[in-house]
Amino acid sequence: MSETTRRDLLRLTGGALWVGLASACGGAQRVATPGAGAGAGAGTSASGDAGGFLMFQLTDTHWGYKGPANPDPGAAFERAISEVARWPTRPELVVHTGDVTHQTTDAGERKARLEAAKAMLAKLGTELLVIPGEHDAAADHGAAFQAVFGPTHQARQLRGVYLIAIDNVSDPKGGIGDEQLAWLDKEVAKVPADRPLLVFTHRPLFALAQPWDWFTQDGEKALAILDRHPGTTVFYGHIHQALIHKTNATLHVSTRSLVFPLPAPMSQPAKSPLPWDAAAVDHGLGYRGIALEGLQPTWVERALVG
Repeated sequence: MSETTRRDLLRLTGGALWVGLASACGGAQRVATPGAGAGAGAGTSASGDAGGFLMFQLTDTHWGYKGPANPDPGAAFERAISEVARWPTRPELVVHTGDVTHQTTDAGERKARLEAAKAMLAKLGTELLVIPGEHDAAADHGAAFQAVFGPTHQARQLRGVYLIAIDNVSDPKGGIGDEQLAWLDKEVAKVPADRPLLVFTHRPLFALAQPWDWFTQDGEKALAILDRHPGTTVFYGHIHQALIHKTNATLHVSTRSLVFPLPAPMSQPAKSPLPWDAAAVDHGLGYRGIALEGLQPTWVERALVG
């Protein structure tokens, strides 16, 4: 890993809950700071010319939320934007993995919230990859989201790294659909075996907690496709907490939200936001820094302390 990239990740640890290392191809290990929850990052510097850049993942900002779980819900989003925009090394990409806005039945209000969030993200001054969450897209099958942000699923390359964004929320039942799965199959087939593949979704592709709607209806079909590539890491949101999971050859990692934390999967009878604690150091909110150097990503969670 280059010294510049290493320094950028170390800067993140100033507010990090944990820093971890893992390989999508050979098990996982993690190193946690005091008070940390379960989590991990990936990879080491490997041979090859892929990678060599810094990116960030934001998720679940829920712009427009009003409720007791966060009395000032816009503050964390604004602070995260400010921190990333001031980062000493400009990131190549910022990814938002869904629930950009909070659910509303008013179509006009939904679009207005999406446009306001887009204006916030534009302050980063960097390339963006934004995918919808169910709050953004389930009510209208992604129509307003597409009008503001463009396609709900896409594939691209960045410095030899293959990036695929999957839409598993525009279907109100939380599915991907046969047409998109066929597209995914073709896109994964294009990725050379020695190149990293980063996949971004909102919902987890595996069945994490079905009673809480923490799964994808046809996620097993997507996983069968992804498992054909030995170096796949899936970054997702939806569950408002940092978690690591592995299915066969594919590593799955979620990150904290920027509105309120949710409890550990199935740890209580009902899924509901954790109560707001005015004295808390970080309120369970944060975002993720990801560095690509070689064939695996390395990531660090950034807690919004203060």
